[in-house]
Amino acid sequence: MDWTAFALSLKLSFWTLALLLPVSLLLSRWLAWNQFRGQSVVQALLALPLVLPPTVLGFYLLTVFAADSSFGGTYASLFGSSLAFSFEGLLIASVIFNIPFAVQPMQRAFEAISRDVRDAAACCGLSRWQQFCSIELPLVWPGVLGAAVLVFAHTIGEFGVVLMVGGNIPGETRTIAIAIYDSVQSFDNNAAAIMSALLLVISLGAIALVFALSGNKRR
Repeated sequence: MDWTAFALSLKLSFWTLALLLPVSLLLSRWLAWNQFRGQSVVQALLALPLVLPPTVLGFYLLTVFAADSSFGGTYASLFGSSLAFSFEGLLIASVIFNIPFAVQPMQRAFEAISRDVRDAAACCGLSRWQQFCSIELPLVWPGVLGAAVLVFAHTIGEFGVVLMVGGNIPGETRTIAIAIYDSVQSFDNNAAAIMSALLLVISLGAIALVFALSGNKRR
């Protein structure tokens, strides 16, 4: 069992959640309650990581992060290090490929709030911030928690994008999914089996929690 790789996967999942959830919460609210020209295009772009092969997404991100690109070169000149094959680059990639897993559950939750509820809150004199904190968040929390669970489980088990963008640097970009691949390549099936079982339990628990939250919301 590669505990260093597992700890790195947990670290990546935590920071992905910390960066992605607040932005996705506001973005999903905006998409749920506003109609504008080109909205379908925006939603298609946000959902693209669901259908785009991970290696394709990883290739484009690696190209953008490279030191000879505008974005990657600017980052390297400001911070003195390259985004490619680094934890920081891996974190940015993780945020990008997890966007649909965060936005879509919360958007569905915001869409389920009746307009009458919002109008009633406004008639009671609540400010927008008070409406958001005391009315909206309690109603959409199952969607928020479901999104958090999906993002966590997806991040901890992602392989293709992680390998393309981060490579396989022990202690910095070598996650548990890559450690499983390495164990299989070196014929260490026992270690691969233990780590695979751990990911299986985490994934099954995440899916069960999402379904439980969906059932509670319907009730």
